[in-house]
Amino acid sequence: MKIKPLSDRVVIEPLEAEEKTSGGIYLPDTAKEKPQMGKVVACGPGKVSDAGQLIKMEVKVGDKVLYGKYSGTDVTVDRKEYLIVRESDILAIL
Repeated sequence: MKIKPLSDRVVIEPLEAEEKTSGGIYLPDTAKEKPQMGKVVACGPGKVSDAGQLIKMEVKVGDKVLYGKYSGTDVTVDRKEYLIVRESDILAIL
């Protein structure tokens, strides 16, 4: 991994979108929803408070997380898609 996030940012590798519905219908690429779950592949050191203290990250590399549908910035590194989000955009650790 060549990305080193700064501050309270997290690099997420999105999980693949579902290929078929629970009823067994296969979805074309145009009908697939943007994934909202992913695996954390890199974390920044944390946010610095107004008092100058470092607030450590709650997520760590390897965590499976749930994030907002339209949050973050999509980037491509070595032909792989990643998402860079702030820790506050992560909704839950699964």
